[in-house]
Amino acid sequence: MRPIRPLNAARRGRSARGRTSPVAAAVAIGAALVLTATACGPSEDNAGDEASASQPADDGNNDGNGKVKIPQDIQDRLKEHGIDLDKWKNGAWKDFSKDDWLREAGDFVNPIIEGLWDSDRMRDADKNPDRGVDDNDISGDQGVTDPTPEPVEAAAVKTPYDASVPESGKLFFDGPDGSMVCSATVVEDPAHPGKSNMVWTAGHCVHAGAQGGWYRNIAFVPSYNNTGKSTAELENTPKEEVAPHGVWWGDWAQTSDQWIEKGGPTGGTGAPYDFAVIHVTPEKGSEGKSLEEQVGSALPVDFNAPAVPQISEMTATGYPAAPPFDGQKAFQCADKPGRLSISKPEPTMYRIGCTMTGGSSGGGWVAKGSDGKPALVSNTSIGPVTAGWLAGPRLGKEAKGIYGAVSKKFAGQ
Repeated sequence: MRPIRPLNAARRGRSARGRTSPVAAAVAIGAALVLTATACGPSEDNAGDEASASQPADDGNNDGNGKVKIPQDIQDRLKEHGIDLDKWKNGAWKDFSKDDWLREAGDFVNPIIEGLWDSDRMRDADKNPDRGVDDNDISGDQGVTDPTPEPVEAAAVKTPYDASVPESGKLFFDGPDGSMVCSATVVEDPAHPGKSNMVWTAGHCVHAGAQGGWYRNIAFVPSYNNTGKSTAELENTPKEEVAPHGVWWGDWAQTSDQWIEKGGPTGGTGAPYDFAVIHVTPEKGSEGKSLEEQVGSALPVDFNAPAVPQISEMTATGYPAAPPFDGQKAFQCADKPGRLSISKPEPTMYRIGCTMTGGSSGGGWVAKGSDGKPALVSNTSIGPVTAGWLAGPRLGKEAKGIYGAVSKKFAGQ
């Protein structure tokens, strides 16, 4: 597989310069793994001319004229960092200088820029993935690591996607060198049964880790390209068809402290904690419906999944974008999981055979949970250059804490 780091601008015709986590060099296996998010697309865009709120319109942020205001907490956080909202929405978000790249857990801000993610920008955000690394350096002598699984050929998801995998979709965001993509999954919200606005993805799809900060313009498109059109066909496809259930912007995101502190371009020792939860709100009105109601489903999350030997099969879904894929269609791999240890002190990860490539990061892994019913038990995180397998974190107390915190934050809304 050619997994890559989310730091490359395709239209600049160059490879991004690597950044290595300070701890990654000390981890033998870390040097041989890379994140599977896809970076690409233009770094100069004609953004929409209006920024709207990153909060639901019924939470008191309406100005009385039908126009949604930027929530005060977002305005305040931007001001704390010397960021002018008007300049931000008109292109200042592209400044990823050290001083302006917010990185702390409580610094997440993501005001909607209406129209930024049009059908062309979404289509072009998954080209020319960056370099990978050689998996010949992978060491199996740290912790508990099972034999490398045989590659499992990724299978195209049956269209329409909203009938076969309604919870799945594509995640779009911007980083220092351009537009990038990951995959994500609608999950249940304990505070809002049947009406969730929560999405699960990888930590590296929202935050760059130890050497970076929060990505910007994060937006989720459930059932992206629902009918599986080719790249050429998408050039003439209206946004309503590309995004059949709308564009949903993240109004809050949380990832693990371990990812923020230890995560790196090749995963590093932050990889076992490479997960994130995003709370979303529609770019435009959804007739009062939540994301779960809009797509018709949400997956439960199992934080106490059975041990690897007791799991007969896991199914990973995502939008792989590195060759031979183009990022426009959804694929799946199903395999019996094995174990992969990055470092003895850290949790052992799940690993399955799969030929999906960069762009599939963050996509949900589904298996029968502790109650015997299908549940999200992991997400795609890392994989080798040769595209033969994927690994994902085991969801334990840290993941459960993040999930609960996001749910609680919006419980009264």
